[in-house]
This record gives sequence, C-alpha cells and structure tokens, in this order.
Amino acid sequence: MINRIDSTFARLKESHQKAFVAYVAAGDPNFEASLEIIKTLADAGADIIELGLPFSDPLADGIVNQMAAERALKSGMSTARSLELIQRFRETHQTPIVLFTYLNPIFTYGFEKFHHDAAAAGADGILLLDLPPDEAALNQDLSVGAGLKHIRLIAPTTPPDRVKTLAQSSEGFIYMLSRTGVTGSHGAPSANIAAQVDRIRAHTSTPICVGFGITTPEQAAEVAQSADGVIVGSAIVKQVELHPLDAARAVRDFTAPLITATKCG
Repeated sequence: MINRIDSTFARLKESHQKAFVAYVAAGDPNFEASLEIIKTLADAGADIIELGLPFSDPLADGIVNQMAAERALKSGMSTARSLELIQRFRETHQTPIVLFTYLNPIFTYGFEKFHHDAAAAGADGILLLDLPPDEAALNQDLSVGAGLKHIRLIAPTTPPDRVKTLAQSSEGFIYMLSRTGVTGSHGAPSANIAAQVDRIRAHTSTPICVGFGITTPEQAAEVAQSADGVIVGSAIVKQVELHPLDAARAVRDFTAPLITATKCG
C-alpha cells in the first residue's frame, strides 16, 4: 500500500503545488479539543499534520511547545492516548500524520511495538529528534521499527558529508531547518534557504520541507519558492495557548492565509 505521505507529495507535484505541514501537540489543550484542532487543520487544507507526542523533557523545543506538552500531560495525555487520538482522526480523515517525538517515550513503550501500533492507528511517519540514523543502526533494538516513514532532520550547520548520508537515507520528506535554535525561537527564516535546499537536492529526490521561524504568509510564500513544503509549528501552537476555549477556530483563522500563501508558492 502506498504511504499517505508519498501519495500526497505525488498529488501536489502533479498540480504544481507546495505542501503545508502543520505542527500541533497531541492532547493540547485536551483530547477532544486536540481532535477538533487536527480535523480543522485537515479541513482547512493542511497537507500533512505533525503531531507532537507529549513528553516531560522536550529539549529541542522552545517555551511555546514545552508549555503545550505540559498542558497535554496535565490533561491526561500519554503515548497510548496519542495513538487513540490518531485512531479517532482516521474515522473521518486521511491527511498524513507524522509523529514528532523523542526516543525516551518510544523506547519506554517498546520501539518495535510502537512502530507497529502507531502504523495500525493510522500514523504515516515519525521524526525522532534525538536518534541519529547511524546510532540506531548500532543498536538492534532501535533498528527494527517498520511501518512508519523515518523523517530526517537537516540543519544549516550539518556537515556536507552528513547531509549526503541523511539525504540518501531519507523517507517521506526531509525536514530542513531554516536556521539553528530551538523551536519557536525568535528570528525569521534564513536568507540562504534556496542554497540550503539545493545542497540537499544534489543527493536525493525526496521532497524537502522547511520549518523554523515561519509565522507570516509572506515568509511562507518566500520559502515555498525554493522548498517542496512549508512547516509551521510554534506559531500555530501559540494560537491554542491564546485561545484555549476556541482553539480550533483560532487555528483555522491563523493558518488559512499561510496555507493559501504556501499553495501559491
């Protein structure tokens, strides 16, 4: 069966459009509200949804996403409940879902079991922030995951040899950081995005999506000129924080112009 991520990028390529990838934290501010948010994002035109698994020590995340994880955990979310959230979403929607997470909760759940259960629930890919692919290959317990596309992360500071290795082993799409730092840190996307995309494209045909620092339609349109997709995370999560009682509407209103700008890129 063709993975939803692959079929989505194939469809977008045929229509000469770019992908809009939206990140939210699973269970923020609670299970039912989170389900409504991801359904709303799909209905609004998001092509892929990145779903952050709530974790107590998200070192690569900025304060906005850290607080989202804290809200989700306080509401009773767990790794297992996050998979239930995907199951509920799959009852009505087929938008691809990529799990954005750290190794600790996956290892605790059981690495192989998690991949199986997540795929069965309806997830399509996984981005493990703190598990380099070469390290996974050295540990038998961490190299048996199947069923999910493993998304690679490439930063502006990634050495050329490693860019080549990551690009050639990439699946689904590549998450290219527009700049260094943690998620949600201040600063617009780098002016060198086109060059960064080109150095990755030299080694792979896997779609390249760019994230970090994209908060306006103008920025989304600019990034979409060079990349295959635009990723927006903390700016969406901030809407949930600011409007906890009407989060889905706030997220829809905020993302609509970003999605339009990306599609026209």
